[in-house]
Amino acid sequence: MLRKKTNGVARRPQRTSILSKVAESSVDRRAFLRGSGLAIGGLAAISATGGSVTKANAATAAAGAVETIKSVCTHCSVGCTVVAEVQNGVWTGQEPGWDSPFNLGAHCAKGASVREHAHGERRLKYPMKKEGGEWKRISWEQAINEIGDGMMQIREESGPDSVYWLGSAKHNNEQAYLFRKFAAYWGTNNVDHQARICHSTTVAGVANTWGYGAMTNSYNDIHNSRAIFIIGGNPAEAHPVSLLHVLKAKEQNNAPLIVCDPRFTRTAAHADEYVRFRPGTDVALVWGILWHIFENGWEDQEFIRTRVWGMDQIKEEVAKWTPEEVERVTGTPGSQLKRVARTLANNRPGTVIWCMGGTQHTTGNNNTRAYCILQLALGNMGTSGGGTNIFRGHDNVQGATDLGVLSHTLPGYYGLSKGAWAHWGRVWGEDGEWLAGQFDTLKGADGKDKSMQNLTGIPVSRWIDGILEDKENMDQPNNVRAMVLWGHAPNSQTRMTEMKTAMEKLDMLVVVDPYPTVSAVLHDRTDGVYLLPACTQFETRGSVTASNRSLQWRDKVVDPLFESLPDHVIIAKFANKFGWADRFFRNIEMEDAETPNIESVTREFNRGMWTIGYTGQTPERLKTHMANQHTFDRTTLRAVGGPADGDYYGLPWPCWGNAELNHPGTPNLYDMSKPVSEGGLTFRARFGVERDGDNLLAEGVYSAGSDIQDGYPEFTYQMLKDLGWHTELTQNERAYIAKAAGVDGFADYTEEVGEQSMSPFPSDYDDKVAKVNWKTDLSGGIQRVAIAHECAPFGNAKARAVVWTFPDPVPIHREPLYTNRRDLVEDYPTYEDRHAYRLPTLYASIQKNDVSKEFPIILTSGRLVEYEGGGEETRSNPWLAELQQDMFVEIHPRDANNIGVRDGAQVWVEGPEGGKVKVMAMVTERVGEGVAFMPFHFGGHYQGADLRDKYPDGADPYVLGESSNTAQTYGYDSVTQMQETKCTLCKISAA
Repeated sequence: MLRKKTNGVARRPQRTSILSKVAESSVDRRAFLRGSGLAIGGLAAISATGGSVTKANAATAAAGAVETIKSVCTHCSVGCTVVAEVQNGVWTGQEPGWDSPFNLGAHCAKGASVREHAHGERRLKYPMKKEGGEWKRISWEQAINEIGDGMMQIREESGPDSVYWLGSAKHNNEQAYLFRKFAAYWGTNNVDHQARICHSTTVAGVANTWGYGAMTNSYNDIHNSRAIFIIGGNPAEAHPVSLLHVLKAKEQNNAPLIVCDPRFTRTAAHADEYVRFRPGTDVALVWGILWHIFENGWEDQEFIRTRVWGMDQIKEEVAKWTPEEVERVTGTPGSQLKRVARTLANNRPGTVIWCMGGTQHTTGNNNTRAYCILQLALGNMGTSGGGTNIFRGHDNVQGATDLGVLSHTLPGYYGLSKGAWAHWGRVWGEDGEWLAGQFDTLKGADGKDKSMQNLTGIPVSRWIDGILEDKENMDQPNNVRAMVLWGHAPNSQTRMTEMKTAMEKLDMLVVVDPYPTVSAVLHDRTDGVYLLPACTQFETRGSVTASNRSLQWRDKVVDPLFESLPDHVIIAKFANKFGWADRFFRNIEMEDAETPNIESVTREFNRGMWTIGYTGQTPERLKTHMANQHTFDRTTLRAVGGPADGDYYGLPWPCWGNAELNHPGTPNLYDMSKPVSEGGLTFRARFGVERDGDNLLAEGVYSAGSDIQDGYPEFTYQMLKDLGWHTELTQNERAYIAKAAGVDGFADYTEEVGEQSMSPFPSDYDDKVAKVNWKTDLSGGIQRVAIAHECAPFGNAKARAVVWTFPDPVPIHREPLYTNRRDLVEDYPTYEDRHAYRLPTLYASIQKNDVSKEFPIILTSGRLVEYEGGGEETRSNPWLAELQQDMFVEIHPRDANNIGVRDGAQVWVEGPEGGKVKVMAMVTERVGEGVAFMPFHFGGHYQGADLRDKYPDGADPYVLGESSNTAQTYGYDSVTQMQETKCTLCKISAA
């Protein structure tokens, strides 16, 4: 569908006139571009100058002072540096960051056009509300007052959980942190963001395998890989600049590239081995590869013995997956998987890369754990060139997840337990009883009241059901009555026919976004809808976390345009309206009554996020890194000299201790070849010390220089005392430990005895302080002492291949809810219906219905290089909109011919739950027989109807189209409620 939209005929000779002027005198490249108009770039330059490049000369080109400002692209998670050129407060041009070790002077189409994202004429320019079916301009004061009054009334009538605060992967870290804190002060855990529907199954699966749920290595470390295994990912389109790093390894190391995907993607076009398999059979495919590895003794037996628990149980399951059974289930020949297994075994270390093709399934957590187990079996973990390189989707989806914009945790993955709330209460300086009083209660089955403060909220994947479900079936007092979609595209979610109904049932729908999103037009509401213009990240400053866990600092490029405001200012407006702004910002400096100082916010979360090491990345250190990008090695990411000498770029978390400890960051997780103080780590001891009588701690292996030369549990004050290391704590650190234990008066005691307080605590304190651990000690003293002995604060354990707390402790294949392989349902059934995240979740009751005869084609979805997420901002960008103007469905030639459809024809794609879309047919062998693919970036059409006239005037995207998720169906992961988008069924017919 990528068709040239211009006729190629120049209206006047453009280059000649430019060159003839410039040739008369010397001028640098940047000045030449500015003078020629090309600094604006491409199509936007032409449109901005009335259809042709403007006439200029060297003298006028060099006249205006140009300021260059570094920022970070706001699209995918690679973290590409954008160098903006600003004149008189106007962003006039841009270049890629040549010094950035991430993008090395490269940009994809989206990154090259971000100037237009900020300056886009289709932006939402001022607050609006829908009244009597018409959009009306209102002031910020009116908007905050009306919305705030309405929410307070809903709170009074139905409780705080009846307002859902849906956050964003587009917040910077500071805004994400404030957003989660804001939901806590409002009194609800009904807060979430896009990570739920892109990588929540990754976080759950990976964290429960070896400790942290994040990318273990980095894009740059792929340079060291000897084999690259990509499954369920298409980086050539989804993360284009990342392909530079993949291809470097392919060319430099002769590393074979293996791509497993149901669809022959642009990434697969680069592969040495392309493996096509049936959607929804990832576990079977990986077990088919492992069958050959175990059968031939190719596994790393010593690595497994010393650093892995449960591999014997994995072998029992894998033994069932003979080449014949794997081919029956996946469609992939056993001979090909033997070749893949041999390639991986002979080319170590190899890296495994995945994205949403592996995560968005009812068995998503099984898939991600299977990928991890493959790496554990090969011994590819904790080594340069190895690891699991999980490509996150949005520019700050990693950071927003780390900062806790989630319905089941607080910042830093602390959970929702009483101890987690107590920890953050200490950080915030908040009265725990007041905070708990903000939450509602629910009468449990035992007749006792339970605080909603400790119960997981409704995930974003299920907000529809929070509105529509019978409240008798829900674990909260009342249904959701108001939705706040803050930087979220609803068309990126499934079940859009029910979403329309849910939107229409709400008392109030509030959209906070630079663009109106599909939220403005999907429903038929005539009132109760508010659109609030947030500014883009180029109009504010703050930190953002790339997929590799590195933090980067964005400087503000331009002041907020139109009447838009930064997210943190809007948060402050609501906090003031609700009457607790003084409490909320008590430890945060304010630039004025409604503008929190961003650096002060960074310092507040630095004080609390000990779990994952977001404590050493101060604003000053991050700004130093951005200013000195050229000093960092392009492969190791370590600074060679300069002001950041020895640091890893962006201080990838965990960056242990406070800034004074000067930890360099951790480039590759679980790498024991380095001392902990230099970025080394073990596997995390978060699963106990034994299981079924087996040792869960590492056996005889440890990080370089460790004073404990064996496995060990996580550090507590008691462990320091048992080791005799507690005397190394300072007086100040001991006072913090006492406070974490809830001991009163220790500060007075230390003043009384002075330096003698360096001796052990009084005996009556011992029991109270014993359990204080490295995660809740706000002084960082326990971490500091552990690292001084080159020990990981979180312990030294084995990775676990079996997660006994999950529905499937050993990952197994289960057929999708909607499957056309009815012969496999009895052998590989789905789960029984369950209850999770406050809601009933259906599995077997859906799968028992055979719809495969009427809906025979497997439907999957994915990304395009031109657009991002729900596509509202990128489809509003004229550069990108020209490249891809039509929503389409890819159909195999055999299926197209059987249906009677030709390439370019209009077709209906209909799902078994009643949703249907009218799109253009693209007949191609990219998809296999019986499989159809649609991109998910489109919106503004609904089941054949064009909704353009429902947008506010001037805020409709250039390109509209059907949302693929209108035809997508029900289905949620058993652990995280990740939505199913990769393997439902559909029927296709001529329109």
